[in-house]
Order: sequence, then structure tokens, then C-alpha cells
Amino acid sequence: MTHTLRRRTLAVAMTALAASLYVTPASAWEPTRNVEFIVPAGTGGGADQMARMIQGIITKHNLMKQSVVVVNKAGGAGGEGFLDIKNSKGNPNKLVITLSNLFTTPLATGIPFSWKDMTPVAMLALDEFVLWVNADSPYKTVAELVTAMKAAPPGQFKMGGTGSKQEDQIITVALEKATGTKITYVPYKGGGEVAVQLVGKHVDMTVNNPIEAVAQWRGGKVRPLCVFDSKPLSGKEKIAGDLSWSSIPTCKSQGLDIEYLMLRGIFMPANAPKDAVDYYVELFKKVRATPEWAQLMADGAFNQSFMSGADYTKWVEAEEKRHRDLMKEAGFLATN
Repeated sequence: MTHTLRRRTLAVAMTALAASLYVTPASAWEPTRNVEFIVPAGTGGGADQMARMIQGIITKHNLMKQSVVVVNKAGGAGGEGFLDIKNSKGNPNKLVITLSNLFTTPLATGIPFSWKDMTPVAMLALDEFVLWVNADSPYKTVAELVTAMKAAPPGQFKMGGTGSKQEDQIITVALEKATGTKITYVPYKGGGEVAVQLVGKHVDMTVNNPIEAVAQWRGGKVRPLCVFDSKPLSGKEKIAGDLSWSSIPTCKSQGLDIEYLMLRGIFMPANAPKDAVDYYVELFKKVRATPEWAQLMADGAFNQSFMSGADYTKWVEAEEKRHRDLMKEAGFLATN
């Protein structure tokens, strides 16, 4: 065989190998029509931002032949979206991105729904919560804020949050118990609106996810006091002046023994075909391997845990129990 022929043969072989890595086998399952991606929350919040980023990544990198259509169904604290999935048994062309309202909404409202009415697909990440104040406020530490809260009439300080009896209000109740104060909780439709209300000084503080307030922090409009995690955030990139996500102390180190992280995960309707579930697990692995996803994770200071299969199901079971305990302690259960 001549050198030229060998080179041509090798080139053909390498081309075939490369193609096999990216081309879905003809026998494998894949969507045959557009995939509806439900967000059980309002526009501008963390779940909405993540869903639309995923939509953009799939389109840009041509990861799926069909289009992804993001649909916000925030009614009833997300119950509208979850009931849609519940009533779509066996439909492999529907996905939902979940947050903690997966647990809190049925517990608080009594709507006939639980995570067991869906098929777990994958945990994409865990989201953090940060205690924020307006940058013009005099509070630069948790201690200064708590001192002012204790000196003020009960309920004078307002906490803006997403929804009622959801994760933001759970943290607010925990904050009341930890400080011995009374806080007025003001619910809004989504995290984007909550951030705007803090910038406008209509509330005194929020516990927005990092991705929901990073633009306002970068713009010098809000100030983070602490993060509700057991350890500091890992991001070292400068965001506001010389400050990075890792600059924010934990709330526990500031005297508030409160920890809370939130799921960013994917589910499908019940009775979803296994090959469809496997398809989406692989799809989201490809999404997570893109530079756009890496940037989102850095911008939002996410905990980048990933799970699928039995591990994910086991984690969800444990979280449901934890949220039932938290909701009971806060007095938020629809039936006690």
C-alpha cells in the first residue's frame, strides 16, 4: 500500500469515527416533534433562566433535531405546570425543570400531585441562596442587619421572595426563629421581579439565588451578606469590584445556623419510555459539556452536582421528607 493510499485510508477511518460520536444510531429513540419544556415558575427567575439557556445551547450546538419550546406555567405556585405533566402520562415530548416547589407546592396547597406522578430524568445542579440587601443600605454584615431588625418594631423589615409558602418563605421563617424577630414576607411571581423590588427599595432584603441577582450585584445595586450553605461558594472570578462569589461568608459563620440548597432538575411525565429517558440523560450530559453551560454555572455560583437513575430517585425521596419536616416546622402544611 502506498503512503498516499495509507493516508487516505486513515483519513476515511478517522472521519467515520468522528461521525459515530455525534450521529445518533438509526435505531435509537429521539423526539419526532417539538419538545415542550415547562417552567413551573415565572419569567426571569432562576429556573426560567436555566431553561432558556438550555434551549439556546441545544439550538446552537445542534444537539437535537427537534426544537425545544419553553413554556412558563407559574399558576398556583407552579402547580399549573406540574399538573400538566401529571396529565401527560407516557408523553416523551414533554419535560419540566423543577425547583423546590416540586415539594413545597403540593405540601402547602394540597393539590393532588407529587413527584411520584413524574419520571425522574436528571439532576442538573443545586442552586444556592444568598441573603441580599440594597447596596445603599447601612448593613454591611449579618450582625448589623440583625441588630437593626431586633431594634425595629415587629414586621417593619420586609423580605421579598418568590411565591408563598415556598423556599424563600421557608428561609424567612428560619431567619425569624434564628434571630427572634418578626419579618413581613412579600411574595412576588418570580426571582427576577424580587431582584427589581430590592433595587427599588420596596423590600429590605431577599434570599434570591445567585443567578437571579448577579446582574444587580455586578451593577452595584445590591450587596450580599451571606450564603445559606455549609461552605463558601467556589467562584473566584471578580464580579463586583474585587469581590467574587467566594468572598461571601456562610450564614452559619455569621451566627445564622441555616442551610438550604435547591434542586435544578429534570422530570418527564409518568410512564415515559426508558429509551426516551436515556435519550434525555445523554442530551443533558452534552448540554453540561458546553462552554455556555460552564459560564452559566460560574455566573450563578451553582453546586454542579449531577445525578440520574436510581441515585437521583433516592435523592428526591430524601428531599421530599426533608421538605415535609421544614414545612411542618414553619406551619405551612395544608393539612397538619
